[in-house]
Amino acid sequence: MLDNPRHDGSVDESSLRYEGWRIVAVCFLLATFGWGLGFYGQSVYVAELQRAHGWSASLISSATTFFYLFGALLVVFVGEAVNKYGPRLGLIAGTLAMSAAAVAIGAVREPWQLYLANAVLAFGWAGTSLAMITNTISLWFDQKRGMAISLALNGASFGGIVGVPLLVSLIGHVGFASAMFIVAGAMLVLLVPVILIVVGRPPDLHGRRAATKTKPQSSAQIRSQALRDVGFLTVTIAFALVLFAQVGFIVHLISFLDPVIGRERAAVAVAVLTAMAVIGRVLFSLVIDRLNQRLASALSFLSQAVALLVVINLHNDYVLIAACALFGFSVGNLITLPSLIVQQEFDSASFGVLISLNTAINQVTYAFGPGVVGFLRDFSGGYELPFYLCIALELVAAALIMVRGHTRRSTASV
Repeated sequence: MLDNPRHDGSVDESSLRYEGWRIVAVCFLLATFGWGLGFYGQSVYVAELQRAHGWSASLISSATTFFYLFGALLVVFVGEAVNKYGPRLGLIAGTLAMSAAAVAIGAVREPWQLYLANAVLAFGWAGTSLAMITNTISLWFDQKRGMAISLALNGASFGGIVGVPLLVSLIGHVGFASAMFIVAGAMLVLLVPVILIVVGRPPDLHGRRAATKTKPQSSAQIRSQALRDVGFLTVTIAFALVLFAQVGFIVHLISFLDPVIGRERAAVAVAVLTAMAVIGRVLFSLVIDRLNQRLASALSFLSQAVALLVVINLHNDYVLIAACALFGFSVGNLITLPSLIVQQEFDSASFGVLISLNTAINQVTYAFGPGVVGFLRDFSGGYELPFYLCIALELVAAALIMVRGHTRRSTASV
């Protein structure tokens, strides 16, 4: 394994020959399948299961909510699993679970089977999404961690932009069940050999292995302290509020824009938003490791609030599309920034546990975003009230993220 050590004994993460960049490529591929099947694929499952079985949208959607909530419970323990069993085994387990879930969803015939399939999908999501990817990359990167995570998570956008249309096309040719079987097989064939070949033993960043000679804190102790720490709470609550608003807005965007600018241009607006998420993440990755990440987060929240204000009050076609572009520019970065703030402000040996806890809390919160926005829309007769709520949450989060606790960063101990 080539770590490219420098003369001072540290690892040269900027070298293109550094093996960490191959880990980034693996995580990109993992994110493509993880988000394609676990996140964006949910809209496909709803449509196909309704068409095949005539089940109500509420029944299928409740199974999706169960998936998010159960998945959040599992995500809490991802950091511990990676530390105990290693990244290779963790990535393979996530791949196997996601593939099994795809097969199970394609084979659903009764409502109870849908819940069972979503339970398996939750295991797959925990092993292929944000917590697994950030925990894996953190073992290879420190100075370039922000860039590495940002580049890997472009696979999430790729899963939505390319993966879902391919899945829909495949369903049209061979049917829903067969398409899900094929996708599951493709995931196994592409990912398992790559993980076995590429993912080996991570480098010893910061003398982590030497640090294990001292008795570390347990994961339960780390979580307990974090939930009493002002710095951790402000990061977690701020991003939970913003992701609640972001997911709620995006899920309802077509429904809002359709009567205003028509279905065709509404689809263009969503495509622009998604494309800008990729562009924003790539551009941000070039400088993200040198920025004040709390300030960058606050500015991202404010930019989304401005975009929402424009969407509510200005109904010109091109202005609305431009507002969606502004909103989308920060969408991708909002799942990268929490891990970078945690990295900066807390002990490196606690990173896996803390980012898994942060991710789980965020997921529980944003799982209710679409439902609350929909309820307020029905209650008020329009989207102004729920979108103004989203603006308020973004503003509160922008203020909250600037409240920083005592720095606890350490490289050698927990």
